[in-house]
Amino acid sequence: MTAYVIIGFTPKDPEKLQQYAASVPSTLARHFGEIVIKGPVESLHGDAEYPMQVIVAFPSKEDATQWYRSKDYQALIPVRDAGMDSQFQLIG
Repeated sequence: MTAYVIIGFTPKDPEKLQQYAASVPSTLARHFGEIVIKGPVESLHGDAEYPMQVIVAFPSKEDATQWYRSKDYQALIPVRDAGMDSQFQLIG
């Protein structure tokens, strides 16, 4: 069953965010993850907590969890946290 990681974020440091964004795709590919869409949020009801979102699809919840917990992705977390405030949620 397809699983999705939904990432809401607010940029903090454009240089660090760009570094993070350039490094993530190779980590996703190793776990069969694919970015479905990314961009600014337009709220249809209520207030959006984060102005930007990314949705990443994985073949399964296990693939998504293995990606997030992988050494390659975990090594990027300090860069991620320097570049943005974020929230990651898993559905599937």
